Amino acid sequence: MSAEARIIDAAANRAREALRVMEDVARFGLDDAALAGELKAMRHGLRDAIGGLSGVGIGEADLLSSRDTPGDVGTSIEGAGEGSRRGLVDVAAAAGARLSEALRTLEEVSKTLADGDDGAARSWERFEALRYAGYDVQRRLALAMSPPARQWRLCVLVTEALCRQPWEVVVRDAIEAGADCLQLREKSLDSRELLARARRLVEIARPLGASVIINDRPDIALLSGADGVHLGQTDLTVGDVRRLSARLARRLIVGVSCSTLEQARAAVADGADYIGLGPMFVSGTKPKAVLAGPGLVERVVADPVASRVPRLAISGITPANIGELAAVGCRGVAVSAAVCGAADVGAAVRGLLG
Repeated sequence: MSAEARIIDAAANRAREALRVMEDVARFGLDDAALAGELKAMRHGLRDAIGGLSGVGIGEADLLSSRDTPGDVGTSIEGAGEGSRRGLVDVAAAAGARLSEALRTLEEVSKTLADGDDGAARSWERFEALRYAGYDVQRRLALAMSPPARQWRLCVLVTEALCRQPWEVVVRDAIEAGADCLQLREKSLDSRELLARARRLVEIARPLGASVIINDRPDIALLSGADGVHLGQTDLTVGDVRRLSARLARRLIVGVSCSTLEQARAAVADGADYIGLGPMFVSGTKPKAVLAGPGLVERVVADPVASRVPRLAISGITPANIGELAAVGCRGVAVSAAVCGAADVGAAVRGLLG
């Protein structure tokens, strides 16, 4: 038996097993037919790539005859943590790592067999293509299985210029009345002032159990110790924020503003932890020419992709119209002037929470 055949047989088995595990997680753990179907297609692609090696004497029978499990010195070697899985997230991650390693082995060994054989040459190219596809599907599977952000009931967007009382008083009163998230939105402050404001907001909100999100600025969110950052459609991408936060070994909650179902689906696919949906109604704080309306919430709730993460409806929301949102499945809203500009902040919050 040749060493090449033994290596290819072992690596092919690892790759097949990894793909099957990932497919089962997508199928039964996520109920994601599209992702499960893509992983199934990759298994078939792997079979075809292995079949291309038959012209150099490595067909299915050759692989089976080269297999010597009792004599394989690697079967007794066990890596650290191999016997521990904390859940399906760990199961999928381990399978994804095995897949990329096995495909790299198949690709490299196939190159040694490809000289003068078109089938073998195509096989290593197929293994390479499968490896790159595996990186992407592994990322998407991991993102789909990431624990979702908390579903807030009421997020108050804090802008000092809109507050009838000192902003710190507004924040305390809002949290004590039931607001569970504060988003700092101060467009006019310079970076140093904004950082100081963010740190103070975290200092107030965290002991009271409310989350703190910073509008637009992941750097300020990271430096202030805030829970997350909220991005617009023209801000940094979710991936950019993930790379930035990874450098500081901190995972930020990342939210994205969406005004269409397509934007919501794209944000979730990119790894957003929650989405902001709007504009719902006419707003004096941030007027928009076109309203998405409660219909957007209804479409997102019904969509198998966009509905995976928590969502907040935003813009022009008052006690008078919040019932329209609840009727289409809205579980959380974000407001600004309706609370910040209220003479009685606590009453305004309670009026929205019902």
